[in-house]
Amino acid sequence: MTVVKDFELLDISLYAAEPEPLHVALRGGDPPETPVLPEGAVLSIGLTFRLSREIDSLVFEDIRAREGRVLAATRTVLGGFRTGGPYEVRLSPERLPVGRAHRGIYELTGRFTDGEGRELAVARHRLRIVRQPAAHKRWAAAPPAPGPAGALS
Repeated sequence: MTVVKDFELLDISLYAAEPEPLHVALRGGDPPETPVLPEGAVLSIGLTFRLSREIDSLVFEDIRAREGRVLAATRTVLGGFRTGGPYEVRLSPERLPVGRAHRGIYELTGRFTDGEGRELAVARHRLRIVRQPAAHKRWAAAPPAPGPAGALS
């Protein structure tokens, strides 16, 4: 007898645009690699999945922990999906924290549930945030405000 899963997670990835384009697949490898990302990078999570039944209210919960403490949990309602796929969803971009206190290894858990709260899938991975070279910290200092023109010589 074959058991058919209602939800199949095909891929979960991180996408960054600055300081240069980056795509990090978080699934794969045994053991999975720990991606190294610069502090302050702007990232979005990409999810690819397939369904064997219609789901009215698919929810993705992102739990972030460091040194055993949960720092943040975000719950995103992805919406309703029909049987089939693959479906690709990209979540809103977020900026990684900046500063010495925020560098290190983070434990990330992505959890999918349906509208009735039944767990469909869980993906766990790690992420290391490292110091960003000063040359790429263009967001760290605001550009100077335009001022009056200097005296002509």
